[in-house]
Amino acid sequence: MKKFLKTAGKVLLVLVIVLAVLLGAIFAYNRIMLAKEEPLMQRHIGQYVEVDGHRMNIYTEGEGEHTLLFLSGSGTAVPVLDFKSLYSLLSDDYKIVVVEKFGYGFSDVVDSERSFETILRQDREALAKAGIEGPFVLCPHSMSGLEAIMWAQDYPDEVEAIVGLDMALPRFYDGYDFESTVRYEKFAAFARDLGIVRFYYSDSYLPSALPQEDKDLYRAIACRIAVNDDVIMEGLAITDAVNLIDSKPKPAVPMIMFVSDGKETGNPNWAQIQHEYAQGLSDARVIELGCGHYVHNFEQVRIAEEIRAFVR
Repeated sequence: MKKFLKTAGKVLLVLVIVLAVLLGAIFAYNRIMLAKEEPLMQRHIGQYVEVDGHRMNIYTEGEGEHTLLFLSGSGTAVPVLDFKSLYSLLSDDYKIVVVEKFGYGFSDVVDSERSFETILRQDREALAKAGIEGPFVLCPHSMSGLEAIMWAQDYPDEVEAIVGLDMALPRFYDGYDFESTVRYEKFAAFARDLGIVRFYYSDSYLPSALPQEDKDLYRAIACRIAVNDDVIMEGLAITDAVNLIDSKPKPAVPMIMFVSDGKETGNPNWAQIQHEYAQGLSDARVIELGCGHYVHNFEQVRIAEEIRAFVR
């Protein structure tokens, strides 16, 4: 028995040493790559406006009678590049706007209070300072569905319609395990600092429609800011946002909701929640796409066609 324990201890020690060497190598490689990527970080896509003493990034492209305003989901590292697969197909007909909240893309990480009321106020202020006026066709992905609903409830004159890009809805968060999500996000933040996240943001993970230079920039930014404190804190504000939304009538705006297969959301009732929400609206349509959560990077051609028909 003693011999077995001694052998097991040696094996465990070897495994710990191997793991430590591997993690050290990953950390060193990431630091080298961060230095090499510094020239990429000089490329700024969009324009900065000052909100609450910090820089917020706003991107615009195209012209048209209608303005499509894209709002990213939780943890999407670089929204201005993430949505490019879709908005590049629409900018000939519409004005495209992408708002990068604090903690996302080129905007500052502010590490401050992140309630949805604050996020909405900051987004509206940033748009006003950039000289961008509504009404908007809001195009929220995932968690930003809550912000879009709040926007339409509180400022209906500013919202022409909502195009849900697999948008999250209040009932999705009923019974949601926020503690596990926060633990996962904190681990992901640790993995970012260690350099492991770099392997997650491989070319195969990033939107396939992006040119290589955009993929390289996306990865460079993600390896610096992915899953930062702003992202974690806005997730903790979801319950208050849901309660606030539930205290008011559903928004009375036209809505089209593109829905994934739900597998990446962790909720087997994902599509059902979308259909049930639409049933309580006067003008809503649900389109199931049967693809991954980032629907705008899988079915962007079909979505673009449906958006044109919807807006017309």
